[in-house]
Amino acid sequence: MKRIAVTGGNGNLGAQIVNHLLEKDYEVTVLDIKERQDAVPKRNKVVTKILDLNNYHEVEHAMAGCDALIHMAAIPSPGIVEPHVLFSNNAVSTYNVLEAACKLEFQKVVLASSESAYGFPWAHRSLSPLYVPVDELHPLIPHDDYGISKAVNEITGESFFRRTGMQVVSLRLSTVSTPDIYAYFLNCLNKPEELRRILWSYIDIRDAANACVLALEKSGLGYMALNITANDTCSNIRTQELMERFFPDVTDIRTPFSGFEALYSNEKAKHILGWEIVHNWRDPC
Repeated sequence: MKRIAVTGGNGNLGAQIVNHLLEKDYEVTVLDIKERQDAVPKRNKVVTKILDLNNYHEVEHAMAGCDALIHMAAIPSPGIVEPHVLFSNNAVSTYNVLEAACKLEFQKVVLASSESAYGFPWAHRSLSPLYVPVDELHPLIPHDDYGISKAVNEITGESFFRRTGMQVVSLRLSTVSTPDIYAYFLNCLNKPEELRRILWSYIDIRDAANACVLALEKSGLGYMALNITANDTCSNIRTQELMERFFPDVTDIRTPFSGFEALYSNEKAKHILGWEIVHNWRDPC
């Protein structure tokens, strides 16, 4: 692989991924709907193409000359646009980049999925895990527009692997965290109920970017979904107490909790990718 297409490469996580790829001496084509708002020094080996990923022919033309794809672009949460617009955008744009990757004979694709595919973050009613820690075998049970779009995108990615043998890895990202998110976590320490919906989960943006690149570089994965989450919760309350207070109905606890262990399991990603967590909210620098 030499040139990598990165959709959403002008966003926060996308820009981290681009920088990480450049550090590893890849060339990058950024596909985004808009330019970056902040002033960014011109980066060698980066070509930026502004387009709408819902337009298939634009997508195929823009991806020509690349060897692999990291697809981060999406409407990132409910409430930004009407539900049907969000679902249509996220599902169609993902299909388009996968179809183009297939036609251009890419061998590897990484998709940004989300913990929202499990259903908990944006549930319209109280929703509890069937068991904890939540691993990749836990059913996907979303009933919101964003979570459904991510679950559908995973099915779409797997279908392209079945059709072509193209490796597709879906990364179920927890809340991608930057300094402003860490500040929000600190504000929530005395009101842990605020973060119940995300199971107090997060992933530092730098560790998330590293996981994306490692997933691209790893071979022989076929289709695979991986949880990308930190080792700990973003709470100062021990995990066992969080479960007792907020999820007393969950009785299937498959790993004993003694400290601040995460409620999503990242063991598979660490094992498969050789990925290590470097940053956490308690010491984010």
